[in-house]
Amino acid sequence: METKYNLISIMGATAGGKTGVAVHLAKELGSEIISADSRQVYRGMDIGTGKDLDEYTIDGQLIPYHLIDILDAGEKYNVFEYQSDFFKAYDDIRSRGMIPILCGGTGLYIESVLKNYNLPNVPENQNLRKSLENKTIEELEIILRTYKPLNNNSDYDTAKRAIRAIEIAEYTKRNPLSTTSNRNLNSLNIGIIFDREQRRQRITARLKQRLENGMVEEVERLVNNGISYENLEYYGLEYKYLAWYLQGKISYDEMFEQLNTSIHRFAKRQMTWFRKMERDGIKIHWLDGNMSMEEKVGKILDLMKN
Repeated sequence: METKYNLISIMGATAGGKTGVAVHLAKELGSEIISADSRQVYRGMDIGTGKDLDEYTIDGQLIPYHLIDILDAGEKYNVFEYQSDFFKAYDDIRSRGMIPILCGGTGLYIESVLKNYNLPNVPENQNLRKSLENKTIEELEIILRTYKPLNNNSDYDTAKRAIRAIEIAEYTKRNPLSTTSNRNLNSLNIGIIFDREQRRQRITARLKQRLENGMVEEVERLVNNGISYENLEYYGLEYKYLAWYLQGKISYDEMFEQLNTSIHRFAKRQMTWFRKMERDGIKIHWLDGNMSMEEKVGKILDLMKN
């Protein structure tokens, strides 16, 4: 297909059906997918991160994907490393004559690519960390919001993540981000959206399904394989609350209710991030999640021609 675009980006809140759209589009275009999810990079963290790897096979055909299962659980990964890994995968796919499809819900990762930030590899600031180590997550969030470059903490729902975000924000305040000139991405940006009530219903239903499919057992395996509860809590959301449950800090019902509420809040923050991207000049074409798969793919193909 003739098109002016050299990247298709599919984004939206959790439980929005992004993966399915990306996979069907990739099959139609004969292309490959680059994940934009900060936790799907980890091996063994499958159900909790919503990899849905079975969706990557259509009619017996496996759609190739990148930046999933590239690290062992327990390792650290950041946006600097993600941007570098993205462009390696992007260049590889483009060298084979295809239009890569970026798919995920981590707004910071997507924005780092689309805005082409020249990201520094931010060093640890031990003095800053020490000054923040006794603050609550609420206090850290207040501090984080004072930094314009990272004023939405959609990926920082634990104290360690928030401290690292403040560390990065403080560094970039003194060393402002710039955009690189050696990349010419022209991305067609697609957002999948449901109304708030539908989104809530989908999130709750998906959480129940994940628990039925063995999410608790997955976290138990991670612990048995040597991942500490502290490291699990660092990854936030599902892993934080399941770690608390497995340690006996909260009951099963408390785990479900608190996790369900946190995922709803996370989805809201994701949408806030995408809206901010739009205000900052990134055009996103929003598709109603209730459209059939055929309609969604057809609409994207039509947009590619414009």
